[in-house]
Amino acid sequence: MRTNFSPNDLPMKYDVVVVGGGLVGLGTTWQMLCLRPGLRVLLLEKEEGWGRHQSGHNSGVLHAGLYYKPGSEKARLSVQGLQQMVAFCKEHGIAHEQCGKIVVAVAKEELPALDRLWERGHANGLSGLRRLTPEQIKAIEPHAAGIAAIHVPQEGIVDYPAVSVKLAELCAKLGAETKLGMRVQAMRRLGDGWVVATSRGDFETARVVTCGGLHADRLVRASGLQPKAKIVPFRGEYYMLKPERQKLVRNLIYPVPDANFPFLGVHFTRMIHGGVEAGPNAVLALSREGYKWSTIRPYDLADALTFPGLWKFMKHYPKMCFYEVYRSFSRAEFCRSLQKLVPEIRLEDLMPGGSGVRAQAMSASGQLVEDFHFEEAPGILHVVNAPSPAATASLAIGASIAAKVLGTSA
Repeated sequence: MRTNFSPNDLPMKYDVVVVGGGLVGLGTTWQMLCLRPGLRVLLLEKEEGWGRHQSGHNSGVLHAGLYYKPGSEKARLSVQGLQQMVAFCKEHGIAHEQCGKIVVAVAKEELPALDRLWERGHANGLSGLRRLTPEQIKAIEPHAAGIAAIHVPQEGIVDYPAVSVKLAELCAKLGAETKLGMRVQAMRRLGDGWVVATSRGDFETARVVTCGGLHADRLVRASGLQPKAKIVPFRGEYYMLKPERQKLVRNLIYPVPDANFPFLGVHFTRMIHGGVEAGPNAVLALSREGYKWSTIRPYDLADALTFPGLWKFMKHYPKMCFYEVYRSFSRAEFCRSLQKLVPEIRLEDLMPGGSGVRAQAMSASGQLVEDFHFEEAPGILHVVNAPSPAATASLAIGASIAAKVLGTSA
């Protein structure tokens, strides 16, 4: 697999250039090559490895589609994507397990929202859903607390970094050129096609697909278009349970989410290679790739703080925004949030974990873009918003994009 580029190489003509080597970009490249063997595809990634950001900085959950509005792209692609991802992992020997999860209501006021999730799950075609009593909750997760729950047996855990590496390998075997360390700087029209200018050379192509994640809106601008949404980076921080306390969680324990906010709340996730993760919260990242408070990029921070939509969002949710920041700095408060689901959790059970940054698209009015969002011009398609379940659904998203770009039915 060729993953570097010599400045002496001459620009070449491609059928499609795909920008972004996360799961969505890799899945799109693979699906295009499966759909049309012999297609001349170039895959560009600015990092020195595949899936280095959202694809490799998540909790590794296989989402079944419980949360998403029936008829939405998220619902359709999640249900299809789960089936495709599980089949892919089975075929290629990638670690995964459909261990199931429970979504727990801990107070009476959460029961109507739990009922809506039940209805959505059935509307989206999930199989095997069960309503649980407190006694049935204990049978599945002995240390969890709740007055009612939904059991989702199709949900599970997976090694997404391994999926990324395998997809890159398969793309190369099918004839794609895959180049790491290639930052796209601009895209401009050239007759009926495009020139993609990078930090290490220019490439001519008939069509372009960008899957830029945290930089998706900037790639829209780099092509001469004005994005309809802004990417605002939200960091999610995790703790890990100490090994001797991992027995408190068997698989996946989630709260009933706030319907007004697209984050799922702090939860417990058993990891595919061992360990139990607890989190995440959601705070504004001070850099689009800022995995810690100390990672500050002035350009990214100014870009976010001068965006009117962010201030409108914070004005609309002041209490929630303040609380998320407070909880970020208070391990005790983080622990109290976790104790709502598993009361036996103690402060001393928690040790620092990892973090991820979510590329959340936001409108100028301060509304979060909840579904997948694409922007197009002749010969170019931008994936601007690919929220969770984008990792689970990456193969289904890729198939949908491939069909659109290549002019066939999905």
